[in-house]
Amino acid sequence: MSSRAVASAVCAAALAVAAHFSVTWLAAVAVVIVILTALGWARLLDLPNKGGTTVVVAAAGIGAVFVAWQTAGAHIVRFLPVVVAMALVMSFVAEMMRQDGRSRLVESVSGTITGAVVAIAVAGWVATGRTVGGAAIVITAATAVAVAAAIGAIPMARGWVGAVLLLVLAGIAGAAAGHLIPHIDIVTGLVAGLAGGFGVAVIRVLVSRMPGIHKPMTALAAAAVPVSVGGILVFAVGTLLLS
Repeated sequence: MSSRAVASAVCAAALAVAAHFSVTWLAAVAVVIVILTALGWARLLDLPNKGGTTVVVAAAGIGAVFVAWQTAGAHIVRFLPVVVAMALVMSFVAEMMRQDGRSRLVESVSGTITGAVVAIAVAGWVATGRTVGGAAIVITAATAVAVAAAIGAIPMARGWVGAVLLLVLAGIAGAAAGHLIPHIDIVTGLVAGLAGGFGVAVIRVLVSRMPGIHKPMTALAAAAVPVSVGGILVFAVGTLLLS
């Protein structure tokens, strides 16, 4: 668990650093997080169609990041529903191409779609970075996520009690970052930190119960998932704050 916590912290810190330079670098880091999620998602959930699931999750996540990176103007995420719809179609196509008798079909489809949605969520970081003043929100929230994830390496931070502790610390880290980063105030930093920390706190508890969590690739996927989910939460809250 400590190794996964450190890996999550590294992913979040990379997002913060990339947002400081440009949206292109932010999108590149988001793609890396998508790839880490895709490579280990099927093994994390012990899904039967590992190859198909990996392709669908990777394609959905990379497509969502590309759309968020290229879309300009208001409503940056307006094309993401199209990516979600295509991911649904790809999930069923992947099952139709199976040659193993299609055992555990419902579990495979639902697990693949869930992985695709998780991968698509990382585009929220890029979409936030593309909005006016959004880079500061990304840096603030990603810093809070990195701090919360790093604290997760401490044994006392396990379970639901640890999740609450991570959420509180993420809020504090966000408020501190908001105080230091230009164009962001303490309240905005606090809310952004809580939004990012919520994904880390909750998903971390849920993912820790998955069957294949101790394998190398699944552990990397488990580390990337909380950061990925936090992206769409930060975008939702960041849009309200920036408006």
